Amino acid sequence: MLVIFLMTLTTIAFMISALLTHYLSRPQAVIYIIDIPNSRSLHQHPTPMSGGIAVLVAFLLTGMVACSVLPSNEYILWIGGSVLAVATISLLDDYRPVAARYRLLVHFLAAFLLLFQTDLWIESINFANLQLSLPSFWQILLSLLFVVWMINLYNFMDGMDGFAGGMAVSGFGSFALLGWFANDMSFAVLNLLIASAASGFLVFNFPPARIFMGDVGSSSLGLLAAAFSLWGNQAGIFPLWIAMLLFSPFIVDATVTLLKRLQRGEKIWQAHRTHYYQQLVQLGWGHKRTVLCEYGLMFACALSAILANFLSYRMQIIIMLIWLSIYAILMNAIDRLKSQQTPRRVESNGGGPK
Repeated sequence: MLVIFLMTLTTIAFMISALLTHYLSRPQAVIYIIDIPNSRSLHQHPTPMSGGIAVLVAFLLTGMVACSVLPSNEYILWIGGSVLAVATISLLDDYRPVAARYRLLVHFLAAFLLLFQTDLWIESINFANLQLSLPSFWQILLSLLFVVWMINLYNFMDGMDGFAGGMAVSGFGSFALLGWFANDMSFAVLNLLIASAASGFLVFNFPPARIFMGDVGSSSLGLLAAAFSLWGNQAGIFPLWIAMLLFSPFIVDATVTLLKRLQRGEKIWQAHRTHYYQQLVQLGWGHKRTVLCEYGLMFACALSAILANFLSYRMQIIIMLIWLSIYAILMNAIDRLKSQQTPRRVESNGGGPK
């Protein structure tokens, strides 16, 4: 009976999200926010960007039903409160840009609320047979930075049709599977509901997208990714590095790009088009080809992360080294493609602008 109930609830989450996303994509919607393309955009036509509301509503409604049946967990209420705080400032930012300092302030406050009320601190660094306990100061600092960075990097990476929704399906779906293997039903079901809600949105966001997620969706999913990563780590479902591998298609691209922009002295809070996935689209791959390749990368990360959680320490180290090599090769290949195409473009213009 429980399995039938969960399958029904998952289907309902998908349907609520899909129907609400379709409604929000229409000009008649009560909330209809348009993203106007600019020089840093990858899309060319004005597109509604309130689809993230549908994902959150579907998850929150079905999540409340699930929590009335599943074993109670003290984390759930505070995760929900933190999500609402981030979603609120993000919705305001979608309507009318909010200064970065105010958005970051709310992000840190939401992270404080989550961490201090749930005690989901990063207490140690665990990888293979290495376990390094952290002093209290570093526990607080690393935990806060992890949550805030996940909120923002997910937002940074939401710039291509079907990308953020696909990452949600892959990442939270894998969390659900790992929770099921660990017999933690609350963890498994809540993550499954997020993945299902993201799937409903993806129906209308897959290239060519009819609607975008907006900051309200991407920032909230970033917080949820951080919260469930810390929850899974604290509950012993998986070590934190497994969660980071699951979301590494976002984490690696966003982090490396940020470090490169810092090195070049750029204003990192300003929008740009230098993420690796953005470069592929600009190199002529297009949204659909690029996102399908990213889906393949997400699937490979998910498969290896789930397997690594049950393998020996030695195999975990090997998997980590393999993925570090893969990302280095991929980023180097994109850099080379970009450097090779630039001279051809200059030559086709007769050696430069006229």
